[in-house]
Amino acid sequence: MRLALSGSLRSLAAAALAALIGISPASAQTAQPSAADLRLVPQNQAQIKLSFAPIVKTVAPAVVNVYASRKVVQRQRVSPFFDDPFFRRFFGQPGGGFNKPRQRVESSLGSGVIISADGTVITNHHVIKDADEVRVALNDRREFDADIVLLDERTDLAVLKIRGEGPFEHVAFADSDSLEVGDIVLAIGNPFGVGQTVTQGIVSATARTQVGVTDFQFFIQTDAAINPGNSGGALVDMTGKLVGINTAIFSRSGGSNGIGFAIPAHMARFVAKAADQGGKVQRPWLGATVQLVSAEIAEALSLDRPRGVLVTAVFEDSPAHKAGIRVSDLVIAVDGKEVTDPNSFGYRFATKMIGEETEFVILRSGKEQVLTVSLLPAPESVPRDTRELVEYSPFEGATVMNLSPAVSEELGLEGLIEGVVISEVRRGSTADRVGLRPGDIIRGVNRQVIETTVMLEEITKKPPRVWQLDIERDGKVTQLTLRG
Repeated sequence: MRLALSGSLRSLAAAALAALIGISPASAQTAQPSAADLRLVPQNQAQIKLSFAPIVKTVAPAVVNVYASRKVVQRQRVSPFFDDPFFRRFFGQPGGGFNKPRQRVESSLGSGVIISADGTVITNHHVIKDADEVRVALNDRREFDADIVLLDERTDLAVLKIRGEGPFEHVAFADSDSLEVGDIVLAIGNPFGVGQTVTQGIVSATARTQVGVTDFQFFIQTDAAINPGNSGGALVDMTGKLVGINTAIFSRSGGSNGIGFAIPAHMARFVAKAADQGGKVQRPWLGATVQLVSAEIAEALSLDRPRGVLVTAVFEDSPAHKAGIRVSDLVIAVDGKEVTDPNSFGYRFATKMIGEETEFVILRSGKEQVLTVSLLPAPESVPRDTRELVEYSPFEGATVMNLSPAVSEELGLEGLIEGVVISEVRRGSTADRVGLRPGDIIRGVNRQVIETTVMLEEITKKPPRVWQLDIERDGKVTQLTLRG
């Protein structure tokens, strides 16, 4: 079957063929290639070679292997009766041949990217989590110890500093907002510990928000092969600049299935800047809560499609309140970037620095308005009064704090500014066995509303026979009944 080309399509085909065999488009229009022309071989290497080697040569020296290790003390059970108080009374404490502590070293392997000549490295938080020692290996096989400068679990990013004399080869940040679906990218890292590896693919999506890896869910999705060990490695564009930090894969087998996710360079740059300004990430506080715009809400607002986020609450004297943002406003853009859901909104806001200003485009009563929001830190409106509860109770081993905007921001809690929150749970404690977790809000104990840490601690000193706990987790309150 033959396909007939229109005049315009015929011209495009001729131009493409002309580019391939090295003749001018004008000549291609007047003279159709013969069978002999179609059998011509390319006349030079540039006509046949498509290589990413120049990009790799530039970027590869800045991608490092990250080795993290930590010492773990385990208790070797020799006697199954040692935990019994009767046996302890007669046979003594650990060390008498019953329970011998044994130390072992756990290690993890990942990748990292040098982002400045002084040896600053950015990697994933999960690569070096709880590490006692960190070493980095460069592409030229040199190895150095590294200091942990900053850990930010909420973004799953960490910043290291190489202990060595520079300058070090490094890679520059790209504008990850300019990335488009279909752009070619390279992923560089150390998968499975086999050594530095380069894979190529395209950008499959630029704003994946339902991945569940970090608090600020806004990822670049790519089909470039990313495997275990690639975490913390570089995702670069065709200019050799860093567009993302490879972080996660979607896989049922543990290997690459062509769906990989990278943290955008804008977020990585924000965390790196925070490390340079004191080693602590301080995010701006908006003082408002938002929700997804469903099809039903879009119809009620007379929108042509679901878009933006709907403001559901505004706290008094907050930056949002001072900027004039109101409940039921529809935020459709932040600094000119479209907002599609609460995750994309949170990402746009969280990559801004304290002291800056940002512009919100809102829709109110069918009309667009531009409001300027000053970016301020979340205030600690009440002292956090951190306490570890040690009395025998369901809370034994839990560290609690009074809630405030600052505490809510640190723990990633949405809109919660009053009450008592669990910030830490000691492993093996009563609170741990009961199932309490960091981030749980203690709303009530035995039908008494808990307002402060002092009030909660006083209750634990007078334990009742039965405990009734009202615990809020992920916005839902659950009641637990436990016997004392």
